[in-house]
Amino acid sequence: MLRRSGMVQSMSAAGNCYDNAFMESCFGTMKTELEVVEYRNGAEALRELAWYMGYYNGERLHSSLGYVSPIGFERQQPVQK
Repeated sequence: MLRRSGMVQSMSAAGNCYDNAFMESCFGTMKTELEVVEYRNGAEALRELAWYMGYYNGERLHSSLGYVSPIGFERQQPVQK
């Protein structure tokens, strides 16, 4: 799938197995929640991804954040000066 999409797989540096963990989790969630289909063009794929990111950050409830969205969680945090 990566080769067909013209992408190169990222590999962790020697001795650091956690540097890609966040992105791998993110991509895993996207592949699960967003139907991976062949888009007609890059613009269509970007529109779908932009929609999903807006949903993920603004509406989707995250259990690790106390079942609020990332934007809602950020709004709850005190402003640091």
